[in-house]
Amino acid sequence: MKMLENRIIAEGRVLGEDILKVDSFLNHQIDPVLMQAIGREIARLFDHDRIDKIVTVETSGIAPAVFAAAELGVPVVFAKKKAAITMTDENYVADVYSFTKKETNHIIIDKKFLNAAERILLVDDFLANGQAVNGLLEITDAAGANVVGAAVVIEKAFQPGHEILEQRGIRLESLAKISDFKDGQVVFAK
Repeated sequence: MKMLENRIIAEGRVLGEDILKVDSFLNHQIDPVLMQAIGREIARLFDHDRIDKIVTVETSGIAPAVFAAAELGVPVVFAKKKAAITMTDENYVADVYSFTKKETNHIIIDKKFLNAAERILLVDDFLANGQAVNGLLEITDAAGANVVGAAVVIEKAFQPGHEILEQRGIRLESLAKISDFKDGQVVFAK
């Protein structure tokens, strides 16, 4: 997606060997015009897959998930990182390690929001080491839901996250696919 790649080039900052900071439009401040375009593109890619729900992890996955869901006309369920006192004990839970925050979170989805045989599209901001997607797969497996695909805004293809989806035979669509960071610059996959 050229519009996204242009923003990454203009505003993204490579930190170290494996971190891309895109907080000016995705992870801290959100550009709704760009998110709307991202939502449209995700919806276009999965338009014929009869999606019942989109599932993501809070926080940065919510914006692209909501815009995609609006285009597809389906609800979004997001895994919370902390249980609220209003949540019941009937939850699906998985552990997810965050490399950027250096902590493990228990991600939680109330069982009433995921049902067996629902067709699920996973949407997230980044795919790198695959911890978030793996946690979401644990939860959707426990629910008996059918993950028909995964859409990520930015994939760092030089990290192993995509392998989790490949091994499961789940279709992955990455709107910006990065093959490397070279001399502090993003190199996109061809």
